[in-house]
Amino acid sequence: MLTMTQAHHIKYLYEVENKSLNSISKETGFDFRTVKKYVEKQDWNERQTRNKPSKIESVKEIIDEILIQDMKHPRKQRHTAVRIYQRLLEEYPDRLQVKERTVRRYVSQKKRELYGQMGYLPLKHPGGEAQADFGEVLVIEKGKEKKFYTFNLSFPFSNSSYVQLFKSTNTESLLTGLKVVFEYMDRVPKVIWFDNLSSAVISILKNGERVLTDRFQRFALHYGFKASFCNPNSGHEKGNIENKVGYNRRNFFVPIPSFDSIEDFNRELLKVSDEDMRRNHYKKDVLISKLFEEERDGMNELPVTPFEVSKLLSVKANKYGMVTFEKNRYSTAPELSLRELWLRADAFTVTILDERYERVVTHARLYGEKQEAFNWYLYLPTIVKRPNALKYVAFYDQLPVQWKEFFERSDRDGKKAGLKLLSKMLSESDMATATRALIESDGGIDSILVTYHRLTQPQIGEVSLSENIPQLNYDADLSVYDGLLGSAK
Repeated sequence: MLTMTQAHHIKYLYEVENKSLNSISKETGFDFRTVKKYVEKQDWNERQTRNKPSKIESVKEIIDEILIQDMKHPRKQRHTAVRIYQRLLEEYPDRLQVKERTVRRYVSQKKRELYGQMGYLPLKHPGGEAQADFGEVLVIEKGKEKKFYTFNLSFPFSNSSYVQLFKSTNTESLLTGLKVVFEYMDRVPKVIWFDNLSSAVISILKNGERVLTDRFQRFALHYGFKASFCNPNSGHEKGNIENKVGYNRRNFFVPIPSFDSIEDFNRELLKVSDEDMRRNHYKKDVLISKLFEEERDGMNELPVTPFEVSKLLSVKANKYGMVTFEKNRYSTAPELSLRELWLRADAFTVTILDERYERVVTHARLYGEKQEAFNWYLYLPTIVKRPNALKYVAFYDQLPVQWKEFFERSDRDGKKAGLKLLSKMLSESDMATATRALIESDGGIDSILVTYHRLTQPQIGEVSLSENIPQLNYDADLSVYDGLLGSAK
């Protein structure tokens, strides 16, 4: 299997340099069928498997460091694969778990990656090219002032841009920002210029080449754009996006915006970005929106299959059913304690999956350290077994006051029945609906349940009758009933 860098190089030769499959095969040394496979490949999503990691992983870092250091030395004084294997045997015998042949194969692959990449094209901005970068802003989310980050994608030809808001500049945020804008435009820029973002670039080598993250390369291959990078400390090379970050901050985030849902706010930002294009270009005296439509027509079409931006990790729940991700803890369910689980994280959420990849619970993703996301609804079935302990459980304080009053006036059986009912309602609806059912009932279990069904089940509206149905006018003669009542006295 080719590395992402090698696959990217093959696509570049075919898509940008218009080279034939035969010439690419000769230039790269890869079999014709291999070249054809990667040229025609459309879906670059990473497929998750449960295979064990290769044994070469234990010494990969050491080999990579040797080869990177070799690039500073004269060609005749660089390590051969055999010499690297000998050094591993001498210096790291406890970590070396593979034969010489495996080391030779990996060294050959890594050398092609380090020495075989093409240089980047000169920086130009014809229609259909874009620039991307993050910027910092203050916002008010759910009443609290916080520092967030804007993702900005600008188009220098038309001087247009789109902006999205994130809580971090991590890989999930970068790829989500790009994907959302691609799907909103229904197009993909041919070339996108980036600063040396850590969410895309692992390191910059001495010869100026970038070592990119695997997921970023998969994403670029999947959507078919060329990723170009500016020289370090050379912000002037992407002056349009530098200006756009400031422009979007001044125009879309002053005064400081306030919102409860970042997803809703981001949808509005796309519309605001469109509205901002309804003004003249500062030089061309033409509407920015018209120029943008011109360059949009020259962009690439979206792939048929969307790219899965989230990352999937194997995690283990502790004895309380909690899992740790990026120094924060997330609840699962008590019956999953000490079990091997899966965690899927995107820019905004963390979802816990069981061993069969079935969803258990979804939390808002935490950014920072030593925080805890706890969904106590899943713990209610466990509390039902010990209802008198309810008041001493940590999440009791999070209950609405109406439910606290209900449980305080209930005996043991009443608490048990109330917990079962609350658990059922929360599995089907939400706490607001469950609390409304409690308030509008007479406080009994059956009454709460009936009220809940009335609130959640569809109501029959007015029935429109056909004009062909005759109108019946009937006056009841109640004197008959009066007579019967009189005779009963």
